[in-house]
Amino acid sequence: MGLPGSIGVRSENAAHRVAVEWDGPDGVESGVYIPRRDSGSPLNVLLGGRLFPGVHSLARFEVEESEHDLHVAFTSKDSSTRVSVDVRTADELAGSTLFPDLAAASEFFRQGRIGFSASRDGRRLDGLALNTSKWQVRAAHTHAVQSTFFDDPTRFPSGSATLDCTLLMRDVPANWTVTTPMQIPAMA
Repeated sequence: MGLPGSIGVRSENAAHRVAVEWDGPDGVESGVYIPRRDSGSPLNVLLGGRLFPGVHSLARFEVEESEHDLHVAFTSKDSSTRVSVDVRTADELAGSTLFPDLAAASEFFRQGRIGFSASRDGRRLDGLALNTSKWQVRAAHTHAVQSTFFDDPTRFPSGSATLDCTLLMRDVPANWTVTTPMQIPAMA
């Protein structure tokens, strides 16, 4: 939002992300579609989709972090979405059916650093790109995960949304830049 961190503007935010590919002007492109964003900041909820991309829903967050463990949980203000995740850092990526190793998983997400979210008017997808001079992910093991969003069979048929692996980014300097919106074709 253009405010320095020294002012004390901080917030907990969560994005439900789905990896996607699409046909771009130079061939196949990749990124993520973000069907839902939640924030602990009323300011982010107010300005999301207006001053910066992504409509946000207000949520209450609980975060506990140590050198090796991370617990993140949140409940949306309207209680329609609840998420709880407990992970522990690991020396290597294990059990993934999509990636042979941590390097491949890291590169996939580095290349897919652009996220698109529905706009308030529903006619376009607003884009936001993650920029960092120090891309760094660690493998993690998930001890417990629950998401009423991904577990909802009206959104995802049973077994269609499954956890493949867990990657953790910490202490990575980052900034976000707005990308060109993607127009949604009119329905006939």
